[in-house]
Amino acid sequence: MGRMLSAAVLVNGLRRLFSSVMAPVRERFNVVFVLGGPGAGKGTQCARIVEKYGFVHLSAGDLLRAERQREGSQYGDLINKHIKDGSIVPVAITCALLEKAMEQSSSNKFLVDGFPRNKDNLDGWEKAMNDKVDIKFVLFFDCPREVCIDRCLSRGAAGSGRADDNIQSLEKRLDTYNSSTMPIIEYYDNKDLVKKFDASRPINEIFADVSKAFDELNL
Repeated sequence: MGRMLSAAVLVNGLRRLFSSVMAPVRERFNVVFVLGGPGAGKGTQCARIVEKYGFVHLSAGDLLRAERQREGSQYGDLINKHIKDGSIVPVAITCALLEKAMEQSSSNKFLVDGFPRNKDNLDGWEKAMNDKVDIKFVLFFDCPREVCIDRCLSRGAAGSGRADDNIQSLEKRLDTYNSSTMPIIEYYDNKDLVKKFDASRPINEIFADVSKAFDELNL
């Protein structure tokens, strides 16, 4: 009986081994982070990258806003509570939404816009996603503070901006960007993953340089 039991255990073990060997390895998601201050033109450049190179544009903020409005959402109440309290939504939720969006897409090429914004975002991302993604590079749209403010105020006056496109909010957002997001850009720059662009230039001129980076990527 003991020998038969041992044989059965051995067979089951071999089955599990062969099934794991034969199981297809899930392809890593190809990710390009897009970072820059408010008004740096990230959205405009992302739209062009999507059109020319077939990447899927994912905005962490847009995913959170959509999730809080989705009926039956497991995260909706918690997101609303954090927004009401003026606190930051846990990075685990943001990462879960980004991963879900990637898994549901037919593409394997993603622009992750405006994320990670701070060290907490970075730590959460690396914990949840490091073994699931391949970071190709970080697009850094470097734009002078005055230009960012002028652009945001102009789009606010034209009715195409955000509700907080006013001078007081913009100053705070830029201060937060400089103190929290710039260290993330420096972190990836030390890994030689940052592609930096002067975002104060005309849109077409910027995109010509962005295109060179994606042409070399050859995905």
